[in-house]
Amino acid sequence: MADKQKKAEPIEAADVVERAKGFWAAYSKKIIIIGSAVIVILGGYLGYKYFVTIPNEKTANDLIFPTEKMFGKMAASSTYNLDTVNMVLNGDKTAGITGLLKIAGNYGGTKSGNRAEYMIGACYLQLKQFDKAVKHLKEFDGNGATQIQSKAYLLLGHAYAEQNKTSDALEYYKKAGNISDLDEGMASEALFIAGRYADAIGKTKEALEIFQQLKDDYPASQHVNAGDVDKYLGSLGTTK
Repeated sequence: MADKQKKAEPIEAADVVERAKGFWAAYSKKIIIIGSAVIVILGGYLGYKYFVTIPNEKTANDLIFPTEKMFGKMAASSTYNLDTVNMVLNGDKTAGITGLLKIAGNYGGTKSGNRAEYMIGACYLQLKQFDKAVKHLKEFDGNGATQIQSKAYLLLGHAYAEQNKTSDALEYYKKAGNISDLDEGMASEALFIAGRYADAIGKTKEALEIFQQLKDDYPASQHVNAGDVDKYLGSLGTTK
């Protein structure tokens, strides 16, 4: 008869300790490095969030409020007075205005800094400094706010059009009207601008496509109801 298998001898507590010591001796350096790295990364993230990001957001928001209010008044009245535009861009300590350029430069990672980029671009467009307008408008991110993103694309289209960069201008005019979930009124207006621009620069095929899209996708829009779109389609050779 074969010998019965011997029962596994119980591991003594002392053996466990020795094995643990051996494991620690072999891997302690790696464990310390990995553990420290995790702590540093986590601590750095939490520290940056609570001691840098959140305070920066509040500071930037406090600083931009009066400047944004002044910009809003300009935009609403369409009176871009040169002195006021310069004040919005560069600030005025006497008036308690912090310039948008300073806010964007010092708080670029904040929501307020992002909004500043849009307003800076709009101001430079009024000053006819089109390269600067393009630079700052491209820095702006609507972050899902479709209406303001559409406006930014329209401003980019205007800036490029003023520089006779027709392909870039048409691209941004079209982008302004083709943002997902965009308000119907804004989408149709942007497409109408894109169609007219395409026609103006001799891009007949693209103009036809844009006006036809406008008519098909937004049949209740102002320009379709007023007959403007059909007039363009007729002049371009089709009245579908």
